[in-house]
Amino acid sequence: MEHSLGTVLPLYSAIPFVCMLLSIALGPVLIPNIWHHHFGKISAGWAALIAIPLLIFYQKEGLDELLFVMIADYIPFIVLLGALFTVGGGILVRTSLKGTTAVNAGFLTIGALLASWMGTTGAAMLLIRPFLRVNKHRKYKAFMVVFFIFMVANVGGALTPLGDPPLFLGFLHGVPFFWTLRLISPMLVVLAALLVIYIAFDKFYLGKEAKENTGLKIQQGSDGDCAVAPSNGKKLEILGTQNFILLAAVIGIIIFSGSVKMSEVSVLGVHRGLQDIIRDLVLVAIMVISMKITPKALRTENEFSWGPIQEVAYLFFGIFITMAPVLAILKAGEAGALSFVTAAVKEPAQYFWIAGVLSSFLDNAPTYLTFFSTALGQFYPGMAEAPAVALLLTEHPTHLMAISAGSVFFGAVTYIGNAPNFMVRSISEQCGVKMPSFFGYMAYSVCILLPLFALVTLIFFL
Repeated sequence: MEHSLGTVLPLYSAIPFVCMLLSIALGPVLIPNIWHHHFGKISAGWAALIAIPLLIFYQKEGLDELLFVMIADYIPFIVLLGALFTVGGGILVRTSLKGTTAVNAGFLTIGALLASWMGTTGAAMLLIRPFLRVNKHRKYKAFMVVFFIFMVANVGGALTPLGDPPLFLGFLHGVPFFWTLRLISPMLVVLAALLVIYIAFDKFYLGKEAKENTGLKIQQGSDGDCAVAPSNGKKLEILGTQNFILLAAVIGIIIFSGSVKMSEVSVLGVHRGLQDIIRDLVLVAIMVISMKITPKALRTENEFSWGPIQEVAYLFFGIFITMAPVLAILKAGEAGALSFVTAAVKEPAQYFWIAGVLSSFLDNAPTYLTFFSTALGQFYPGMAEAPAVALLLTEHPTHLMAISAGSVFFGAVTYIGNAPNFMVRSISEQCGVKMPSFFGYMAYSVCILLPLFALVTLIFFL
């Protein structure tokens, strides 16, 4: 079943996916009221536009592909994000610190360092609310959130399989857990450059606020504006610490599911390892436990709501369904309608950029796996995966570094490149921050990130 459908699907089967992306980009700008109230229906509509023809024209193969996407990819994706979102929302950071340039740079640095060990989603959900609170008095905050997405929700997750889903897939396919520490040099180059650029932005906007005489004036936001958590005179106070135990449990069950091989179970014809089903059930249990053991007053003070994760669930439902044909075609390699893409990838720099650009718009986990398989086929055609991976790690490590770095780093280029991007944006908007549109955000990423990625290419992948 797995990828035969990709050999027969036409390239125009990607049209609903393109329309889904354009809806996310243009809907909030052109039809904000309709989009705000009906984005879930719009997402479902684009999903139906591809799902129905797949079922009609490809019947069992089409059904198998859709079930595989939902059961093996989408549901585990949402369950993991939901667990990290719920646990992170149960940790309240009170502080009397103010959002100076140094304090904000410290937040970004700490968040980026945490991301590889608790996941980009976990680090982002832990720190985005206190980051917004310490900057309550600042007038210009959108650029801060953009850099938060760059550093904490993406680039900082490059060092371990816990950091970002693509690296976890590599771990499942035989890449040793600590092998990805090799990415520390390119990661530090990007993070250091981003920190310097952030400091320049911050100082510019501080000067602008001072000129406008609003530097000390608290900006009034919407009804959902984040309340300032009382610090009780303490510089830093952390409540809901029991959720750190649950966070450790999330990390533990993820490592368990990647380290243990159990028998397979068929769920509606989709074969899943028993360890993966156990992982998903435990993550759901962790969500329930977190809600039970965290006082409601703490979540209220933390401005916790289900809105951000609901938005991700609705929109990524449409994204996962509509991108299924695109991924199937890519995975078909030279037998698919996108053979010109996979055939063009030979050198590390090409892997870095092509895997990266596709990861900016497609789910970066299966994109990583597509080019991981492409590299194995390029160097070791016909060889079993386990020995081929072992040889790739020793004989062509730069190729795998390029695929890994591209899949992780380029997730920051668009709002849909990595799921935490959406949640951070949604939480920030709830807190009264007017975030850039889809293309407005890309103006930041194209001008700031792409030159840095070109630098990384010159240093590490040429």
